[in-house]
Amino acid sequence: MAQYQLDAKKILDKEFHVDLKGYSPSEVDEFLDLVISDYQLYEQTMQELGEKLRSYENQIDRLQEEIAQLRAQKGEEPAAEVPSSSQLDILKRLSRLEYEVFKK
Repeated sequence: MAQYQLDAKKILDKEFHVDLKGYSPSEVDEFLDLVISDYQLYEQTMQELGEKLRSYENQIDRLQEEIAQLRAQKGEEPAAEVPSSSQLDILKRLSRLEYEVFKK
């Protein structure tokens, strides 16, 4: 998994040295370069994870269809209705939202 150089605490606690005209521009630039580097890595990681998630969701849909076809061939009654992928998507989004709201 990606290894970030900074975390929220390091960013929050960062203090810059003050020279005659304010903060040292080179120190601020260096820190912002670290932030940008981590943010680019974060975006790349999120994109990769999103692609994997979509791939897994597609695989789940295909497997559920295959299960339904096999059950139909065997003459079995369909199992209790499995939520559709759009319903699962809504449940996942709701779960993430609840996590963000109540994590503190």
